[in-house]
Amino acid sequence: MTDFILNAQARTDLGKGASRRLRRLASQVPAVIYGGDKEAESVSILAKEIAKLFENEAAYSHIIELNVDGKKQNVVVKAMQRHPAKQFILHADFVRVVAGQKLTAIVPVHFINEEAPVKKGGEISHVVNEIEVSCEAKDLPEFIEVDLAASEIGSIIHLSDLKAPKGVEFVALAHGNDLAVANVHAPRVAPEAEEGAAE
Repeated sequence: MTDFILNAQARTDLGKGASRRLRRLASQVPAVIYGGDKEAESVSILAKEIAKLFENEAAYSHIIELNVDGKKQNVVVKAMQRHPAKQFILHADFVRVVAGQKLTAIVPVHFINEEAPVKKGGEISHVVNEIEVSCEAKDLPEFIEVDLAASEIGSIIHLSDLKAPKGVEFVALAHGNDLAVANVHAPRVAPEAEEGAAE
């Protein structure tokens, strides 16, 4: 298993202006660590270091060893804010991992058997690419699999249609929100129009 390690420094200069200065002048990303019956902790992480770690999709759903000024603690990603156009990381929230305590984390979605509805003439739209889950750290899945093999044109796949791994709960569903995950729809362009364009 890959080791996920990040180095961070405690920060006391807080607020939006301080965060902007941190990003612009020091090439660092502001972050906050929550949970584990401890006070929230504000830290900063080198932008290139956090960007490199999260090039690996698995880092989103694995325990990360966060080394804050030499003190190690295990955390998972709670939320991550990216620049809307350039996609670099602007801010990160981490949650401390405590054995036996449930945590919430963002887990990527993997869609499989997409060719099945496409062969029937359908087009697939992914509504979400990640799902928030609640579980103990030992049960944290690397990803949630969505099988589209049996999907028909006009069908919508909801959270309630997915099989959660053992010990894992979908947070939205627990709050009564049965989110759409994907849908299969008819092509937007009629075949006759395509033929006309080809001629």
